[in-house]
Amino acid sequence: MRLYLRYLSIHVRSQMEYRTSLLLTMLGQFLTSFAALLSVLFMMDRFHQVQGFSFEEVLLCFATVLMAFSLAECFARGFDTFARMIANGEFDRILLRPRGAIFQVLASKIELSRAGRLLQALLVFAYALPRSGVAWTPARAGVLALMVLCGAAVFSGLFVLYAGLCFFTTDGLEFMNIFTDGGREFGMYPLSIYGESVLRVLTFVVPLALFQYYPLLYLTGRATDAAHALCPLLALPFLLPCYGVWRLGLRRYRSTGS
Repeated sequence: MRLYLRYLSIHVRSQMEYRTSLLLTMLGQFLTSFAALLSVLFMMDRFHQVQGFSFEEVLLCFATVLMAFSLAECFARGFDTFARMIANGEFDRILLRPRGAIFQVLASKIELSRAGRLLQALLVFAYALPRSGVAWTPARAGVLALMVLCGAAVFSGLFVLYAGLCFFTTDGLEFMNIFTDGGREFGMYPLSIYGESVLRVLTFVVPLALFQYYPLLYLTGRATDAAHALCPLLALPFLLPCYGVWRLGLRRYRSTGS
C-alpha cells in the first residue's frame, strides 16, 4: 500500500505540472457527462416516469453508475490502455521488475482528469438524495456506498478482462466497450427498462444489475428483503474470472519484440 501511495503521489505531482491542461480535461469530462445528464432531463421532462421510476430515482441510477465508472477509470486506467503497453514493449520492462505485474499495471496510470465526472456524480447525488423520497437510514446509506464501491470493482474487473484478452489479440477488442462505456450509458436508467433478456445478461453474465438495479429496488421501497440490499456484494465474484483470464493470458504471453 505504501508503494502504491508513492506511485499516486508521483502521478499527482506530474499532472499538476500542467494545471491548465488538467483543468481543461476535467472540464471536458464534466461537459461530456453533462450532455448525457441533459438527455435524461429532457426525456423525463417529457414522460415524467420510466417504468414507474421518478426523475429523482433515475438520477440515483445515473449518479451511482457514473461515480462507480469514474472511480474505476481513474484508478484502473492502466488496464484500459493495456493494448498500447503490449504493442510498444513497455510490458516487457514490467515483467523484469520485482513486483507483481497486475500491481504495476494498476499503478502505471492514474487519471485525475476523471475527477470531472466524479464531481458531476457528487452534484447529482446532492440534488437527488433529499428529493428521491427515500427514508435515509444508516443501513440505506451503507447500501448506497456498497453500490458505488462494488460498481467500481465490477468496472475495474471489466478493464482487467479487457487487458487479459489483449494477451491473445495484441490489439484491444472494441466490443468490450459495450460493457464499459456502454455500461455507463445503460446505467443512466434502471436496467429493467431494457427488457428481461438484457436484465438477465446484466445479472448473470456481466453483473451490472447487481450493483445498480436490485439494490435500487431496496432503496426505493419496492423490495424490503436483505437479499436486494446485499446484491452489490454478489457482484464481487465476477472479479475471479476476470483475474483468471489475466493469469491465463500472462502465462501465454510472448513479447511483441517492439
